[in-house]
Amino acid sequence: MAVASFLLGLPGLLVLNLVLGPAAVVLALAALARGTGRRGRALLGLALGIADLAVLVGLTVADHGVIWSFT
Repeated sequence: MAVASFLLGLPGLLVLNLVLGPAAVVLALAALARGTGRRGRALLGLALGIADLAVLVGLTVADHGVIWSFT
């Protein structure tokens, strides 16, 4: 789960940060709760997941709304 968290958090900085960010955070917290041997990777996944959400909030605030247009 720690590696999956890292692998979801990394591309989440560029695409689909609304989906990949929370998934990375949940997986990282689950890995840390289970006492994973890859603690550093889980912490990095947690940091990337939080960064994904921060990028989403920053882009939303800068654009005064959501950045996706479905029309």
